[in-house]
Amino acid sequence: MTNHSQLNDGEFKELFKTTALSPQLFTHEAHLRLAWIHINLYEEEVAIEIICKQIKDFDEIHGAGDKFHHSITVSSIKIMRHYILKSKSNRFEDFLLEFPRLLTSFKELLLKHYSSNLIFSKKAKTGFVPPDLLPFG
Repeated sequence: MTNHSQLNDGEFKELFKTTALSPQLFTHEAHLRLAWIHINLYEEEVAIEIICKQIKDFDEIHGAGDKFHHSITVSSIKIMRHYILKSKSNRFEDFLLEFPRLLTSFKELLLKHYSSNLIFSKKAKTGFVPPDLLPFG
């Protein structure tokens, strides 16, 4: 398999949950898809809890356990939720066509909310810190 899009949402969700998804398939787009699936299934806080745990577990199994960034993960879910609420799409692929900036300019979207010093700080990596520039709606 060469791309996460070859899996249906249920398969993708389950393989990620069990850490059986190939790390090569967990791209930026796959991160967005994980958020899209969970935000459409659960309330925001539940989605945040599930995704943070699963990404942390995935990092510990497939990496050195030092890549998980708490504030970026939570903020990404909040940014995704904002766009999902504006969306007319029922499929992830259509959602990305509707909001291509999520793929091409995600860091810029994140830096509208946070100064670089704060979001890339150790404190922000290990726990959620609220934005210092623009609060989430």
